[in-house]
Amino acid sequence: MAGAEGKSRGQFTTRLGFILAAAGSAIGLGNIWKFPYLAGENGGAVFLILYLGFIFTIGISVMLAELAIGRASKKNPVGAFAHLKGGKWVAVGFMSVLTGFVILSFYSVVGGWTIAYAVKTATGLLSTTDAKAFGSTFGNFVSDPMEPLFYHGVFMALTVAVVAKGVDNGIEKTCRVLMPVLFVLLVVLCIRSLTLPGAAKGVAFFLEPDFSKINAGMVIAALGHAFFSLSLGMGAMMTYGSYLPRQTSLPGAALWVTSLDTLIAVMAGFLVLPAVFAFGFDPGAGPGLTFITLPAVFSKIPFGAFFGTLFFVLLVVAALTSAISLLEVVVAYLVDEKHIARRPAAIGAGAVIFALGIPSSLSFGIWSDVTFLGKGFFDIMDYLASNVLLPTGGILISLFVGWVVFAKVMDGDQGGIGQGFRWAKVWRIVCQYVAPAAIAWILISGF
Repeated sequence: MAGAEGKSRGQFTTRLGFILAAAGSAIGLGNIWKFPYLAGENGGAVFLILYLGFIFTIGISVMLAELAIGRASKKNPVGAFAHLKGGKWVAVGFMSVLTGFVILSFYSVVGGWTIAYAVKTATGLLSTTDAKAFGSTFGNFVSDPMEPLFYHGVFMALTVAVVAKGVDNGIEKTCRVLMPVLFVLLVVLCIRSLTLPGAAKGVAFFLEPDFSKINAGMVIAALGHAFFSLSLGMGAMMTYGSYLPRQTSLPGAALWVTSLDTLIAVMAGFLVLPAVFAFGFDPGAGPGLTFITLPAVFSKIPFGAFFGTLFFVLLVVAALTSAISLLEVVVAYLVDEKHIARRPAAIGAGAVIFALGIPSSLSFGIWSDVTFLGKGFFDIMDYLASNVLLPTGGILISLFVGWVVFAKVMDGDQGGIGQGFRWAKVWRIVCQYVAPAAIAWILISGF
């Protein structure tokens, strides 16, 4: 019966296919766009050390919890909580679906920006060496009422096209191509960055820690990014876990995905920070580092247009692999619980998510005056997802595994982890106490 169900829902055909898809979910704009500027803002090497410590303790523990819930139930987040326990816990599953829905609405807007900048860089529309001009160019672009919406639509259409084809024919096959492409692009760009005159200053900033710079804000930033960069708390890993064959080791898969995600983030640091230092720009330039500072860097190096185009193609690939997993959370719910065929479910969900993203896009332009508590629509959606829904979901998922269904997710006969997991006791303690407390700190700090 389980086999028939797995076949009808779809299933990853190989362990490698799952690892690449799950790593693609985790490896997104958070790794290549956000990690370098957070490291730049928070002392470089010290932030890196804190980040690595948190990601291989709390991050990997919550990831394993999500994967275990998914495979033990073989269902979407709503069905998973209903199957394993039911009652009020089903609300956590609904929250995961809602979180994926909300995040993708504004994430797709930024994904559209990456496509636009890949096109603009390739066609020479960003050909200037004036760093200040790049700030004006970006401001003019995002405030335009139509152009960002067009690229938002293109990005959403690409996401829908992949998810509509199913788990093995769509998600797995696409990630088998995109993830190696992402890695090769990143290697090429890292080599170019590290060979720039003056790049050594950036390498030193990233690798030589100054522990006197540690403060509470830095610790919170590292802990928060370790949690968010793994796509946790939004049901994506739970959904992917539900498509995972029983013979695949869950702890091994979690370790592989976490390691690949971390490797890409560190490589992004080696791409961005040496280049920024080489030309004397501010490494703590914040979100503008990607769309303003880096184009200025590329404009100053030989074959800059070529390397700039590669960089933004890299961003498109990273954004798309994450967006696919976010849409899959919603589509899996519609397929499993509402019995809607995959194709119309993907198209319908994609259309609604695109519509929800319109106010986020317009909040940088003609709707910039429409605010609530001083925040525009894009910032409200980002705040709701990052500061409320994601950490709340992470806390509840950890508690659910640690206190409520630990025996079920360990039962190998039912698709769980199996009794051969030697770190089971430590993992349970992390889920019961450490992860909820740490994520609660993120939640409280966000307020």
